[in-house]
Amino acid sequence: MTSIINDVFLKTLLRERTPYTPVWIMRQAGRYLPEYRKTRKQAGSFLDLCKNKDFATEVTMQPLERYPNLDAAILFSDILTVPDAMGLGLYFEEGEGPKFKNPLQDEKAVQKLDIPDVEEKLSYVFNAVKSIKEALKNRVPLIGFSGSPWTLATYMVEGKGRTDFLKIKQMLYSRPDLINHILKINTETVTKYLACQIDAGADVVMIFDSWGGALAHSEYESHSLNYMKVIISNLNLLGYQDVPKIIFTKGGGQWIEAQANSGADALGVDWQTDLGPARKLVNNKVALQGNLDPAILLSNPKSIEAAVKRVLDDYGYGEGHIFNLGHGITQFTPPENLQALLETVRNYSAKYHQE
Repeated sequence: MTSIINDVFLKTLLRERTPYTPVWIMRQAGRYLPEYRKTRKQAGSFLDLCKNKDFATEVTMQPLERYPNLDAAILFSDILTVPDAMGLGLYFEEGEGPKFKNPLQDEKAVQKLDIPDVEEKLSYVFNAVKSIKEALKNRVPLIGFSGSPWTLATYMVEGKGRTDFLKIKQMLYSRPDLINHILKINTETVTKYLACQIDAGADVVMIFDSWGGALAHSEYESHSLNYMKVIISNLNLLGYQDVPKIIFTKGGGQWIEAQANSGADALGVDWQTDLGPARKLVNNKVALQGNLDPAILLSNPKSIEAAVKRVLDDYGYGEGHIFNLGHGITQFTPPENLQALLETVRNYSAKYHQE
């Protein structure tokens, strides 16, 4: 395996010594960048952008060209490519977000659900990974990703994003057999999907559990975390034990001790969780990633600098912290405000990594 020139992010995932705290940003390739908006116009729809390896490579590289202080690239794609490959008919409505033509809203639809031919149906994703790896020239590591089985299931049952989760919760409580069937299919599919991304060149994989925090306390481990644990275990059994794995449950701070025992190398932490106590709870088992409130980037450089320093102070001295937002960067972020964040992380964090 060719060595990565800037391996600070990889070293941090292994909790090894680094000169500063590495940083990357969830949704770092996206609508807040004027160059992204220009490429998006050329590409057509959002899905056209995802499915064209040249465009996907271009937008993945854009933030790295603009911001030299980023320590990782993340594949430009979408978590909903997986249910789309299952025949649910993904489409996007302007101002409405993602929707499915064929949601899983009755027993017949659920029973028909099966593991797709991942290599064929999602080949455009793996082609993009290969193309991005080539463009990176081993400059920084590349993160591949998927949605968690539970998060994918919420979209598949609800038929859209931005919901109150009543359809899927009704199914969970009245027909747990149907929910478990969906989650098992999703788990097998995500395992294959991430394995193929690794084979194509991803250096790290991340599971986004965007809606795990919508579950009741008694349901989170059984319906979200346990399925992510199976994916991690499956990948290790398939020979990918040396590929670092990150899990992130938005709204999941109350389950951080259980997450630390998942087999993941790092846990994403949202902005509602205090990093200092979280660090004590995980007790050096895993690295922590986060956790600035994305809304701070709508303020001004002085406020951003103070907020970034607070996060770094909260984690304190030593290794095992990857700086990030507590969720994806908003499209309304002025690009220069992200620059202020990145410069502060690089300059201020060095003092926490000295002998």
